[in-house]
Amino acid sequence: MTVLPIVTVGDPVLRERAREVTPEELRSPRTQQLIGDMIDTMRAAGGAGIAANQVGELLRIFVVEVRDNPRYPYKPNVPLTVAVNPRIEPLDPETAAINEGCLSVPDLRGEVDRRIRIRVTRLDRDGAEHVEERHGLTAGTFQHELDHLDGVLFLDRVRDPRTFTTWEQFERHHRDAFVARITEFVERVGS
Repeated sequence: MTVLPIVTVGDPVLRERAREVTPEELRSPRTQQLIGDMIDTMRAAGGAGIAANQVGELLRIFVVEVRDNPRYPYKPNVPLTVAVNPRIEPLDPETAAINEGCLSVPDLRGEVDRRIRIRVTRLDRDGAEHVEERHGLTAGTFQHELDHLDGVLFLDRVRDPRTFTTWEQFERHHRDAFVARITEFVERVGS
């Protein structure tokens, strides 16, 4: 597999809606190679997820995985998940403010309100359908990645521009308070 270049904010591909993947496309060696490359790219960059738009492909595919990620030590582990043609349905109106960053928006973070209980319907890389509930920070990660497929960046959803911070300033001034708040949140709602 290959680590692909990650497209950054300003590239028009990040603002376009990705198209559905046909069953034939999903089975193709090209799409299977793309999925493998996305996994390698996400892992190499230390991300919790990556969408096809972020590597310049307008296909409705994203991958998510959290395995004791040093960038996100407060995030619960999530096994490798490939989401093809995903759909998300909120299960209730409750939201939480999550401090998010993005591989396509280097060195910037901000608070985004995300639904904390969602139902995800997706195909895996073999074309099998999965319907599952996701909660807490994991639900936020899935919503973040689906936003990419719709041409939306976390920047568009930041609730208050005063929450924007660089990684360095987040670590210096905001991390401890955020981790304390989000740890309590994760214990309450699960992953």
